[in-house]
Amino acid sequence: MSSTIKSPSKFSLLGHDILLITVMAVLAGCGLIYEYLLSHYAGRVLGSVESAIYAMIGTMIVAMGIGAFLARWFKDAFTAFAWLESIIALIGMGCILAIAGVIAVSYSLPHMFSSIFNLPPDVVLNGYVFQKLQEWSRFLPYVFGLILGLFIGMEIPLIARIRQHVYGRFLENNAGTIYGADYIGAGIGAAIWVSIMLSMPIMQAAAWTALFNIIAGLAFLWRYHTYVRFAKLLLACHLLLLVLFAFILVLGSSWMDNLSNVLYKDKVIYSQATKYQHVVLTERLSKNQPQPITDLYLNGRLQFSSVDEQIYHSMLVYPAMLASNRHERVLIIGGGDGLALRDVLKWPVSKVTLIDLDGQLLNLFGHKDAEFTSPEDISQRLLSLNSKSMHDPRADIIVGDAFLEVEKLLDQAKQFDTILIDLPDPNHPDLNKMYSDYFYNHVRQLLAPDGAMAVQSTSPYHAKKAFLSIAKTVKAAGFEYVEQYQQNIPSFGQWGWTIATKMGQSASGRINDVTAMPIRSRWISKEYLLASFIFPNNYFEHIKDIEVNRLGSGQLYDYYRTAWQIESELYKN
Repeated sequence: MSSTIKSPSKFSLLGHDILLITVMAVLAGCGLIYEYLLSHYAGRVLGSVESAIYAMIGTMIVAMGIGAFLARWFKDAFTAFAWLESIIALIGMGCILAIAGVIAVSYSLPHMFSSIFNLPPDVVLNGYVFQKLQEWSRFLPYVFGLILGLFIGMEIPLIARIRQHVYGRFLENNAGTIYGADYIGAGIGAAIWVSIMLSMPIMQAAAWTALFNIIAGLAFLWRYHTYVRFAKLLLACHLLLLVLFAFILVLGSSWMDNLSNVLYKDKVIYSQATKYQHVVLTERLSKNQPQPITDLYLNGRLQFSSVDEQIYHSMLVYPAMLASNRHERVLIIGGGDGLALRDVLKWPVSKVTLIDLDGQLLNLFGHKDAEFTSPEDISQRLLSLNSKSMHDPRADIIVGDAFLEVEKLLDQAKQFDTILIDLPDPNHPDLNKMYSDYFYNHVRQLLAPDGAMAVQSTSPYHAKKAFLSIAKTVKAAGFEYVEQYQQNIPSFGQWGWTIATKMGQSASGRINDVTAMPIRSRWISKEYLLASFIFPNNYFEHIKDIEVNRLGSGQLYDYYRTAWQIESELYKN
């Protein structure tokens, strides 16, 4: 093998540069997508999306720096680079499947051992060893992020050496050219991730990304095979990777679903990654229930259980509707399952506007959208739960970001007699803005003077500071009367809501003045509602220390995250 390419012409050098710079740009885009893929999956596994994303990107950047140093160990840049691409492609398309497999095994072991030792069905081994294994397995995304980062970091130094080898001399602007291709490629990769891959099943996104690594490796082998040792073996490896790509593309999502389903205690009947969240429906049979119990999980967090969702939605809807003087126009922010809408439609309303971000979730619960399809049996089950509320002619469904849609409603000078905010808990920075003083101020302007607003406000027991902060933030947004109430939901434990009015009387005062309940309810009575406004002695004694959740502050997210971290540690101990 000769040490240099002899006397290359300008045309030949241009061909080399086009190939090498294009390969570098492609690899940079793939590297960035791998970061996002692992961050995205780590967020699902660990629950703290923001922390997972920042930690993963930081881990991979450090690993890339170490990889750049390690690249000097390889004397033959051509052979090292060719092997590098096959290794990155293999790890890139297989790591998430491997992580899911290990996590599934760690969660299955207690049940397997319980079965081996013939323990009673209600006894599952869950000692220190099993807990630690589950805990460690959930941090595997960072291990693979570290490994991938090391290999990705070697790409730039190796390709820079290859380019100088091709030219046969030291290149003054070699690093600038390579880094320029790297930055542009990363930007293109980010655009592809946001516009296309974010809404793909995660295994398909990983497979397509790895395919570009494989193609880049094959193109490099085709052009420089005379400078690569074991070129035929490398070609065979790349062809095997293409076969693996085909298998993962076709079967990877179903494998992933089967492995992920192990994390749920009940039978998974539906699992779908939308553009915004991972939607899972489970079912279980109960002797006390004539129909199977259906639970909805978003990003692994329980949103409702059909066995007791009526309690939650009655407590969200009924107090605000009862405290409002009129009921003609109602606004629901969130509530994409249509269950709050179902309860609102029991009242004499003229029009109910519902705003939710996730069109696929809305479609699953009955919103007609030709862009998305849902399994017929699943749709029928959910439509029976929400009484086909989204089919009601009084329902106006808006698919969009409520933060922006509320401003549009203000521009249209809309007003609503009752406003219900039924959003997930503030467990992500993107949701934090929906609980801010800025947002509540806009909502206040949409509320009629004699109306009432109710807000889902997380657990007053498990996340007390977050619960209190919501009320304090609503008050800071200009509402005259702000109160909080609570009730026990068997699936969640003690749960709380915030209710506010702009003038006149407080919501509890208006409810107290009611002589007859206008709408019959299985759960609600006047005494039941008034009792829910009562909290233990000294519950509010530290209210002065609670901060308002200003837009951009992230205060409520911090309260919430800290509370559930403490709760998780107490549960482990």
